[in-house]
Amino acid sequence: MLESLNKKYNVGLYIRLSREDDDKALESESITNQKSLLFQYVKENNLRVYDIYIDDGYSGTNFDRPDFNRLLKDIESGKINMVITKDMSRLGRDYIGTGNLIEKYFPEHNVRYIAVTDNIDTFLDSSNNDIAPFKAIMNDMYAKDISKKIKSSLKAKQKEGKWVGGRTPFGYEQNPDDKNHLLINEEQALVVKRIFDMCLEGLSFFKIAKQLTNEEIKTPAQYYNFEWKNNYNLKYGEWHSKTIRDILTNQIYIGDMVQNRRSKVNYKVKKVIKNNPNEYIIVENTHEPIIDKEIFYEVQKRIPKNVGRNEKKENHLLDGLLYCGDCGHRISIQSRRKKDNRCYTICNYYRTYMKQRLCTTHSNNYDELEKIIINSLTSMCLKYINKDKIKNKVLNHLEEDNKIDNKKELEILTTDIKQINDNLDIIYIDKLNKKITEEQFERVKLKLERELNIKQKRYNELNNSINDTIDEKFKNKIINNYINKFLSMKEPSRELIINLIDRIEIFEDKNIKIHITFNNNSV
Repeated sequence: MLESLNKKYNVGLYIRLSREDDDKALESESITNQKSLLFQYVKENNLRVYDIYIDDGYSGTNFDRPDFNRLLKDIESGKINMVITKDMSRLGRDYIGTGNLIEKYFPEHNVRYIAVTDNIDTFLDSSNNDIAPFKAIMNDMYAKDISKKIKSSLKAKQKEGKWVGGRTPFGYEQNPDDKNHLLINEEQALVVKRIFDMCLEGLSFFKIAKQLTNEEIKTPAQYYNFEWKNNYNLKYGEWHSKTIRDILTNQIYIGDMVQNRRSKVNYKVKKVIKNNPNEYIIVENTHEPIIDKEIFYEVQKRIPKNVGRNEKKENHLLDGLLYCGDCGHRISIQSRRKKDNRCYTICNYYRTYMKQRLCTTHSNNYDELEKIIINSLTSMCLKYINKDKIKNKVLNHLEEDNKIDNKKELEILTTDIKQINDNLDIIYIDKLNKKITEEQFERVKLKLERELNIKQKRYNELNNSINDTIDEKFKNKIINNYINKFLSMKEPSRELIINLIDRIEIFEDKNIKIHITFNNNSV
C-alpha cells in the first residue's frame, strides 16, 4: 500500500497498444485488460484518477502520439503529478526516450511514475528502479526484433509479386477479395493512358501537367485524400511535372510489380528515403497492364528528349535532341537575344568547365541550324520512305483501339455529368431551405457549371469521334494529304521530329550528324 499522501496525487493513467502487439494477438496487452489492471491498482491504493490517456495503434518507438502529448501538456500545466502504466514498454520502447522521461522529465516536473507489473516506482528507494534502464534496453531490443520480422515478412511477399503497400499506384486499386493483388481502376487508367499518349506526342512533363490542370483532371492526391463526389465545394488540385515523370517511368503499368522503391531509415526514425533502382524488387506479369510494353519502352526512349524544357520561355523543335559530337554531352539552346532576335547553341560541358577548356563552344545560330536539319530530314524522307507502306500503316491505326478507350471514357463522363447535375439540384434545394446563402449558392453553382461545361464538351467530342463515319475515298484523300504534308516537312510538329530523330551530333567544325529512327527497310 502507498502512504497516506496518496490523496495529494492526481493520477494520469496511460495506456498504449501498438499494431505489433495487435498482430501478435497479445491479449494481456489489450486496451481493456490494461485499463482493468490500472483501475484495480488505483482502487487498492486509494488514488484519485484525473484522466485516462489511450493511444491505440501507435508504436512504442515513436513518442509523437496524440494522447501521450495530451498527457505531457497536463503534466506541464500542473494537472497531473503521477503517471501509471501497466509496464515500462507501454510508456515507450525506445530506451533513450524512455530513459529521458524516467530519469529527467518526470523528476524535473515532480511527477511520480509507476509501472505496475515491473514493480517500478520512482519515488521509492527500490532495487527495481535500479534495473529500469536495463528493462528499457530489453524493450528497445524487442521493438527492433519485431521490426526485423515485419520487414522480412514484407520482403518475402514482395518477392512473390504480392502487393504489400499502403496506397496503390495511380491507375490501380486493391482487389477486394485479395488485398495483395491489384486491379485496374478504369477511371484513373484512362488518365494514365492519356499521359503516355501526350508524351509520345512530344509534350514535356510541364506541358502535360499544365494541360491536365487546365482541364481540371483530378490529381492522384485527390483520389487518395478525401471523398469528392458529394463535395460541391471541391477545389481541383494541380498536376506537377514530378508526378508525370513518376507515372511515365513506373514499370508497374506494364503489369510488373515494382516494390521496395523506398524504405525507412530504421525502426526508430520514420523518415522515408529513396532506394537505389538496383534495390527495387520487380516481379513480372503479376497483374493486368494498363500500358502495352511496346508503348512503355518507346516512352522511355522519348523521355530524355522531353526533359529540361519546362522553364523555357520559347520551346524549340530540336530541344533535347542536340549533342556535342566531340565530348558527347548535351548541347543547349540559349535564350533569344533582344538586340538581334537570335539564339545560339552551346555545349553544356564547355559552359560548365569553361575555365578548364574541356570542350569548345559549338556555337551555332539555332534558326539556321533548324533549317539545315529540316531540309536534310526532308531529303531522307523522300529517299527512304515508301508512301504505300505509310498509307497501310495509317489505315491500320484508324480502327478499334481508340474506340474502345473512348467508350470507356464516355461511360465515366456520363456518370460524372449525372453527379454534377445531382449536386446542382442539391445546392438549389439547400438554398431554398436556407441551408446556404445566396452568395454561397452562386459561388458553388459557377464552379459546378464550369466543370459541367468541360466534361460535356469532352463528352461531345468523344461521342462525335465514335459516331463519325468517313467515306472511303474521302479517308484516302485525307491520308494522302497527310503523307504529302509529312514528306514536304512544312511546319513539322514536335511530335513528328522526335518520332523521326533519335539524336543530332554537332561538331566544332560545323559538321552535323543526324541519327534517324528509320531506314529504307523500316517504312
